[in-house]
This record gives sequence, structure tokens and C-alpha cells, in this order.
Amino acid sequence: MRYIFNFPDIGEGLEEGTILEWYVTKGQAVSTGDSLVKMETDKVVADIPSPRTGTVVALFGDVGDVIKVGSPLVEIEIEGVFAEEAQEEVKKEFAPEPEPEEKAETVVGTMEMAAASAVLPASHEGTDASESEKPQSPRKALATPVARAMAKEMNIDINEVTGSGPAGRVTKDDILKYKPKKKAASPKIPENTLADDEVTYEPLSQLRKTIAKNMLNSKHNAAHMSVFEEVEISDLIKIRNNYKKKYADKGAKLTYLPFIVKAVVHALKEHRQLNSRMDWENDRLIFNNRYNISLAVDTPDGLIVPVIKDADKLSIFELAQRIEEISEKARKRQLTIDDMKGGTFSITNFGSIGGIFATPVINYPQAAILGVGRILKTAVVKNDELVVGNVMTLSLSVDHRIVDGGEVTRFIRKIMEYLSDPVALLME
Repeated sequence: MRYIFNFPDIGEGLEEGTILEWYVTKGQAVSTGDSLVKMETDKVVADIPSPRTGTVVALFGDVGDVIKVGSPLVEIEIEGVFAEEAQEEVKKEFAPEPEPEEKAETVVGTMEMAAASAVLPASHEGTDASESEKPQSPRKALATPVARAMAKEMNIDINEVTGSGPAGRVTKDDILKYKPKKKAASPKIPENTLADDEVTYEPLSQLRKTIAKNMLNSKHNAAHMSVFEEVEISDLIKIRNNYKKKYADKGAKLTYLPFIVKAVVHALKEHRQLNSRMDWENDRLIFNNRYNISLAVDTPDGLIVPVIKDADKLSIFELAQRIEEISEKARKRQLTIDDMKGGTFSITNFGSIGGIFATPVINYPQAAILGVGRILKTAVVKNDELVVGNVMTLSLSVDHRIVDGGEVTRFIRKIMEYLSDPVALLME
């Protein structure tokens, strides 16, 4: 029996994926759990396993094609039945001649049409023009039970499918060959004024489309407000330099980010509105009891934001290990769905590349995101004297619907206290 395997939703709110590589070919035997195809989604690159054991008889899509969730990926010849509705009718689907039941259904369909025409007026005289011009209701397709089961499984409106069977009956092959009608074209974007040989075209990746969608979603759904600060971190630099080699000997790279994560977590515990989100449907705020920190990672494919779960329970050493681990997985596109979900507050360290200040876009529906700029060696005042200092710049964007300005200021000042006095940070 043939089984159509549709592209499943492997993430939260997944809509589509791009085929990166097929692991199987037509005619190849597969077992349950064997990888069929590598798909790039908006969050991860994942191998899709076969749900059944059998023989591949059709692949739906080529490398580079975008497949919608719920659309067919693979057709597999298996032992058993396609769907419960089709169990009693499967033999009819493959029979060379229509069975009597099929003819009977055709007659019934014809009789229904005749009955419908019988209720029309014998003459058009006296008929309201508006009544005669009313659009006819959509036709109800005649179809085999197998075809109906397949259409339901593939999310296809069977009434839109043109049947090739007796009396226009929709068959299994009609469902497999069906292509949805194209929607009306969107207004044309003005043509590029440059000649084709003066530009280079590249298709948008799933990741880039998702980044664009998420940025707009955040801007449209949150009231952004940003504050900027500078903190002198000479003591933190000394501590990092003292322990950097020891951490390296244990297989961990000690950057400033573990200290920043730890400072943020301690500050969130004192200012919990920054660790919340808005629930408009129920007129309430949802305060997160876990401290899951989303870290923006710059990769060759674009910005990816994996999550460090329960960061409050990790030491500086454990945070350093975890940060290095998820950053490497992000760059290699090896993150899992679990690595990406559950974040409650975000940090983006653009300073590692060279930026000083920015206005980070909130990772909606989170309440805030902290941007960390590069460290500047500059003149600062200490004990009423002008000395050379090391200043880290901070940019904090918040959803102003959730957090007021006073709370925002107190929160970022608390982070600054911990970064300027890292001993206090470690003693908490």
C-alpha cells in the first residue's frame, strides 16, 4: 500500500523548510527511523526520519525547493493501509474497471443534478435578475474513498481537484498530480535600474527570511525603548587574565560573556519585570521563574539565538563551557530545537566584532535585550583623579509596555555594579 509522508512541524510555529540534501532515491528500501532528507528550517538544519518501513516510490521536491509544513515529502510503498477510510476500498482504487458501487454513485450524482434543475422555474418570466445572477455554490466532487483520504491527509480541498475518472470522479492519481491554484500576484516591485550584469542575485535562505520576519514582528508588537551606559571594568579584566590559562587547561575559553551572563541573572532576580512577557489575551504579565538566557551568535549564515537553560545554576566555568559549546553548534548548524527554545532574556555581544553602542531589537515576546559593546581604553575619573581606564559599553532595549524607565535604569545599574566589582558578583 502507498503511504504519503508529509513534511512535519519539527519546531514551534514552523511554516516551511528548504530541501538541502536527499538521502534516498526512488526505488530505495528504507526502515523506520532512517534519514530521508536534510531540511533547513527557520531555526535549525535537521534530518527528517522515515516514519515507516518500505520502498521509496516518489520524492516531492528537488534540492533548493521550499516545502510547506503538511505538504508531501515522500511516498513510500508499505505493507498495510493508507488510512482507515481506505481499508475497504483499496481494491476498487486499483481495479481496471469501475465497480458497480462507483457507477451507482455516478447515477446518484446525476440524479442530484437533475433534482436541482427541477426546482428551477419553467420560465424565466417574472424571475428576479438578482436571483439568476447569484453565484452557484461550489460543486461537490465525486471521488473514491482512497482519494478522499489522501486529500484529507495532504490538506487539499478535493472540490478544487479536476477528476479524470468516470463522470469526473477524482482518483488517487489526480490527488498526486494536483497543484494548488496560484494566488493573485502581488503588486510589482519597481525594476532594478541597474543592468543584470551589474548586480548579483541570491535567493533568501530560510534563516534570513526568519530573521526578517522576527525583526518586523518585534518592531510591530513591542514598544521599544533603549538606554545606554558605560562601566569601568579594570578589576574584571584582571580576574579574567588571572584565570584565562587555568580555564584553557581545563578545555574552556574564558571570555567576558560568562561574567555578563552571571551579572544579568543576578540583576533579573532583583528586577523580575525584565524576565517577564505580556499576555494580552488574558490581561496579565507572565513572570518567568527560570533564567534561560538567549545568546545571539554571529554565523556565516546569519544571526542565530540559542539558549542557555537555567543560567543561574551554572558557575562561571560551566557558563564558559556552555557558551563555547552552543556557539560552535550554531556555527556548524548543529543546534537542536531544544537548544533554541525557552529563552527569557537575550544578550547580544556585538562588541566582539567592533561596535560601541547600538539599539538591539527585542527578541519578542521577551521583555528586554542587552547589547554589549567593545571595551574602550579611555580616560576615567577615579578617586577624583584622571586615570586610564577600561570602559565596557552597554545598550539595553526594553518593551516599554512592560517596564518603566525607572526600573530599566535600576536594572542596568545593578548589572554595572556586578561588572565593576566582580568579587561581589562571585560572592552572590
